[in-house]
Amino acid sequence: MRGASRSELEVLFRISAAVHQVVREAVGSPHRADVVGLGADGTPTEELDRAAESEVLRMLDAEDVPWDLVSEEIGHVRRGGGKTLVVDPIDGTTNTLRNLPFSTTSLALGTKDLAGVELGVVRDLYRGTTYWAVRGEGAFRDGRPIHPRPWNPRSELFLLNLGHHATERTVKLARRVRRVRSLGCASLEMVMVAEGSADAYVFENTPEPLNLRATDIAAAYRILEEAGGGVRDADGRPLNGFPLTVDRRTSVLGFGDPKFGDAAHSEGYL
Repeated sequence: MRGASRSELEVLFRISAAVHQVVREAVGSPHRADVVGLGADGTPTEELDRAAESEVLRMLDAEDVPWDLVSEEIGHVRRGGGKTLVVDPIDGTTNTLRNLPFSTTSLALGTKDLAGVELGVVRDLYRGTTYWAVRGEGAFRDGRPIHPRPWNPRSELFLLNLGHHATERTVKLARRVRRVRSLGCASLEMVMVAEGSADAYVFENTPEPLNLRATDIAAAYRILEEAGGGVRDADGRPLNGFPLTVDRRTSVLGFGDPKFGDAAHSEGYL
């Protein structure tokens, strides 16, 4: 690993650990769900999200790194850097507020679009497990390499976003596949595909503004790609050109085995 990549990765590790500590301290607060403002997309920001995002900003100053910041709540903050840190301080806020153990801090460092993401770190805020990847150098869980599992229709398990806004074809997919789970945390579900716990992750809502942003998927995109899987939109189109902003949304199909990525549409899964 190049020296610059190693030092940048260590900064991301320290930021994720600091946010984890803030969440652990704040999760018992009676005010953690208080709405304290509106995020960059106009949706409510809870006190817990604000505390986590503030810690990211504090750590960037403490680490003295000149990266720009794109975050779910605050939007785009220009800090004079040639690289951009794409952050979801708490992916799975609703789970955290309801004491469901599925949430992460998601951090990606890169430029311009998903293809430009050089580093990705996803820290599980309940288990303390850290997933990470460097472009071209593989994917890891707590330092050990991870890989997807081969797709077998007889034992397949899919992670699907379900609920009121899920598209009809997602609901039909849930009826077709052998086993389904829905965890409500995009980054965690994508890295679970990367490590072979699931075969695919699908998120497709209607209308389009209810789909995912770069903050949700940038880090897990790099991890899943480096593990040997792939990420497309639900229509099968590549997402490598998807911009690192908060004003664009996309559906997501993340898969472990490229054979399923090729078969998803030709065999009628989607």
